[in-house]
Amino acid sequence: MLREISVKPTSGVLAAVVLSVGLLGGLYGFYVGARADDFAMAIPALLVGSLLGLGLPGLFTVEPNEGKALTLFGTYKGTVREPGLWWVNPFMSKTGVSLRVRNFETNKLKVNDAYSNPVEIGAIVVWRVTDTAEALFEVNDYVQYVAVQSESALRALATQHPYDAHGNNEIALSTHQNEVNKGLAEALVDRLAKAGVEVIEARISHLAYSPEIAAAMLQRQQASAIVAARQTIVEGAVGMVQMALDALKERDIVELDTERKAAMVSNLLVVLCSERSTQPVVNTGSLYT
Repeated sequence: MLREISVKPTSGVLAAVVLSVGLLGGLYGFYVGARADDFAMAIPALLVGSLLGLGLPGLFTVEPNEGKALTLFGTYKGTVREPGLWWVNPFMSKTGVSLRVRNFETNKLKVNDAYSNPVEIGAIVVWRVTDTAEALFEVNDYVQYVAVQSESALRALATQHPYDAHGNNEIALSTHQNEVNKGLAEALVDRLAKAGVEVIEARISHLAYSPEIAAAMLQRQQASAIVAARQTIVEGAVGMVQMALDALKERDIVELDTERKAAMVSNLLVVLCSERSTQPVVNTGSLYT
């Protein structure tokens, strides 16, 4: 596996001056020799000027947050990261790689969650190249590699968790975003490390049930919400009834037998748990009639 080798080539400013002066001197010598019919001067001057002219393609620039990978006849020689004008062997190939931070947004993928419910899911991946040698020579196209592996990791993640949590310790896609995003980032780090790519951030950007089951799932969510609300109301009502009975007993206001307590509990629960306002019935007779 290739690893990036950092190199610092010859200063391009110095090389440009030397090559330019030598090229102009050689051309001038050829001109003077040719006019004087002095081939002993003209031919060497032409050869020197031509050789120095061949060195000009060795000049190249490196922009900020950019790396230039150098290869000579198919052999990787190193990467230049320092911005500026540089000169290397003119026969070296120079391939630029952007080191800037990039965003990639996956398509809206249709997958089945852990309960086989079809969902639509999408993610945003923030990444950058950290090893130019791996990015260029270990994978065919590192940009496409990031795209394919991101969607693959997102599909695998969606199948491991349900859309909604049905247990207290269950990680769900809709309610545990931090855990899900962390899991996605860890999966991408493992997949993209061989391409010399660093994953800075990965997060879910779109999550919804598929249209064909969205209505049914909405009804289920509404039913779950109603059940949860009813459970809270009943628990509160039982507590209030218990408080009322304890207060009556503590203050010795009235003594109720088991049957009357059951009736009182029934009436209080009806009043407290009813969806509509109850109409009171005033008993003007004896308590036991």
